[in-house]
Amino acid sequence: MNDGKTLRAWWNDPVDYRWLVRTLAARSALGPLKALIGVAGAAIAVMGAVIAGTPVGPVGSPDIASTVGVLSGTLWALRWWLLPWPSRTESLILIGCADVLFTLEFLQLPDRLFGAMGALLLVVTGSYLGFFHSARALAAHSAWSLLTVIVFSVRIATGGGDIRLALAVALLLFVSVVSALPALQLLYWLLRTESLSDPLTELLNRRGLEIRLPLLVDRYPAICVMTFDLDRFKSVNDAWGHPVGDTVLVRTARRLHDAARETAVVARTGGEEFVVAAPIAAVAARAEAERLRRAVAEPPETSVEVTASVGAAVFDATVCPRCPRPTPDELLHAADAAMYRAKQSGGNLVVVDELTPPRDHRHPVPG
Repeated sequence: MNDGKTLRAWWNDPVDYRWLVRTLAARSALGPLKALIGVAGAAIAVMGAVIAGTPVGPVGSPDIASTVGVLSGTLWALRWWLLPWPSRTESLILIGCADVLFTLEFLQLPDRLFGAMGALLLVVTGSYLGFFHSARALAAHSAWSLLTVIVFSVRIATGGGDIRLALAVALLLFVSVVSALPALQLLYWLLRTESLSDPLTELLNRRGLEIRLPLLVDRYPAICVMTFDLDRFKSVNDAWGHPVGDTVLVRTARRLHDAARETAVVARTGGEEFVVAAPIAAVAARAEAERLRRAVAEPPETSVEVTASVGAAVFDATVCPRCPRPTPDELLHAADAAMYRAKQSGGNLVVVDELTPPRDHRHPVPG
């Protein structure tokens, strides 16, 4: 993967916020993390109370800035300690409000150098975004952080401070607040992507499919999941050896990836088993599965030919809006069952299981 392609993939990656939260909850890490995030708010509230009335604190009476800081930090702590983990939208709103509040609060401080150091708190919110949200969300945070750095540095220079000091502060804040977090998020994304990929074929592995498939199921009204199992693949390994078998697997992965639709998710879920999931209407599911089956069976560059048994499970809400929507696991299980029926029938064919009931078997809709 070249650098440009890597950066585009990182920029466009649809981070599954819900999967991250579920994973942390399954590892009993969500509770401690909530407590720590709440502690951060409590620490900010204490800091607001401590600096009130000091030479670096806000001026004026009543001390509105300190009061807002203490109140905001307290509410932040109570929200994280007492309420469930926020939804994706609420999470973004909370971090956005915190970013704005940090900048505005520290602009009120008469000590301009100390105020500029307050911008370091943007590292905290940026770190949260880098883990739980997309590169685009972090880019918006970085843009705000850059604006904050510029404002604080200009404020030092125009307030009688040394121009060189203002420049040094700007560079320090730029490195720590603006540039470091996107680099760290990119590294985290690369490691996460590697853990979700099959090392031989570079397709998604089973865990990667478990993350990406729910996104397709939630986003599109019609979804088709196709399971491909290479016919008599053991005989390929026995006759030609495992290196040739690996070559066949890589070739099959490439063909499925190239032939699948742009919106499809393609994964290798087992030794010789692959899954293709795509938003495909029920009427087009069989034709699409047949097209991909033929792509796998095309004459190869070598003498080793393979075919695949294909099971397809399709649900189309446009055909039956009131039908219960299957879960990703139900779609996978139905596709597996259809694939085994195809294999029992001799292989190299497609069996489709349409999870939307036929029109004449549906209950009439009350008028």
